[in-house]
Amino acid sequence: MEIWPNEVCDTPPSVNPPSPVPSTPTKQQTRPKLPSLPNFSSEQTSGRAFLNSCTLYLCLAPEQFSCDEEKIFWTLAFFKDGRATRWSENLFCQEADTGIFPIQSWADFEQQFRSQFFSVNAEADAVNALEGSTYY
Repeated sequence: MEIWPNEVCDTPPSVNPPSPVPSTPTKQQTRPKLPSLPNFSSEQTSGRAFLNSCTLYLCLAPEQFSCDEEKIFWTLAFFKDGRATRWSENLFCQEADTGIFPIQSWADFEQQFRSQFFSVNAEADAVNALEGSTYY
């Protein structure tokens, strides 16, 4: 068998498989459009509602976040007022000082958020709110 210089031996020609064509048209599924979160006011009475909104968004749109750090930074983008802003700025200052962002997981962020922005005694706050709104 004679081999020519530009001829390749024993290499089968590349063949691309045909792309599958659905036999019947499929209806493209659409997801609900999620509203953006409101800015966090840092009031302890709104902390639980804000965190619940964040958690709901993260559950409904997980493909938008590739890691916990992205979830945390996205959430911190809504910290634009008062104590929430100071807490966020402190986290970024710690990162600037150490080179590592101080909160590494979403679970850790939730725990620290609760300690900073949830009422100390939610049950007592709820009872006080109910008593304050009741007319005798």
